[in-house]
Amino acid sequence: MTRRPDAEPPTPEPLTPTTGRVKRLRRLGTRTYRQQRREFLAEGPRAVRESLGRPGTVLEVFATAAAYDRYLAADATPCTVVDDGVIAALSDTVHPQGIVAHCRFVDEPVAEITARSPRLTAICADVRDPGNAGTVIRCADAAGADAVLFGGHSVDPYNAKAVRASVGSIFHVGIGVDADLVRLVADVRAQGVQVLAADGSGSSDLFALDRSGALRRPTAWLFGNEAWGLPDEVRALADDVVSVPIYGRAESLNLATAAAVCLYTSARAQQVH
Repeated sequence: MTRRPDAEPPTPEPLTPTTGRVKRLRRLGTRTYRQQRREFLAEGPRAVRESLGRPGTVLEVFATAAAYDRYLAADATPCTVVDDGVIAALSDTVHPQGIVAHCRFVDEPVAEITARSPRLTAICADVRDPGNAGTVIRCADAAGADAVLFGGHSVDPYNAKAVRASVGSIFHVGIGVDADLVRLVADVRAQGVQVLAADGSGSSDLFALDRSGALRRPTAWLFGNEAWGLPDEVRALADDVVSVPIYGRAESLNLATAAAVCLYTSARAQQVH
């Protein structure tokens, strides 16, 4: 449903939270159904705007009349206008922002991503928290990384909280998923990329490694689970295990913060080079 900015507000569609169409979309809140359909929901004005900027991604946009006027009317973006109850049914937040995009999955096979010879990649190994996963995607995008890959038993990157935490960045970087972490890392390494594992007990100092020039090479950073870090078998997949120096009294950095430091340090080294 489209209108010009100077036209009358569109009439809401006769949809309710119990309409079959809405109920089917609500099922995208479950991982199994998302994977079957290869579709997900992106909520909020930033996520919707970024999804619309990626051709072929958006199947439909739903918005309240107020949200349409605020976020979409100026560009006459096609939209299905619904009432607050439908938006609430499609949202997993306490205070929905009135706008949701129904999107196709954006991930690609890992081998296709690595075949493009990425210079900077983040690998999430058994990362379970969707907020952390989405923040890693956002940090990777901000640092200019080419891709974020999810291996092992990592959270689904299309989890609503992960999508929200990425703040639209899921539509900017390459996304790859492979439960076989060994195969995923092998695909990365096959392109001549060094794999560095970030771990607080790592023997190599991040900034010393930077000074040595080692971070100028194409690099994939391997980030482990929030609770138990990197098991020995995962550490063994890396060329080196690297720690971020702690200068104060904090015991450690959380996953997303460590990822931001590592990715930006690599990005700076590659930019200087």
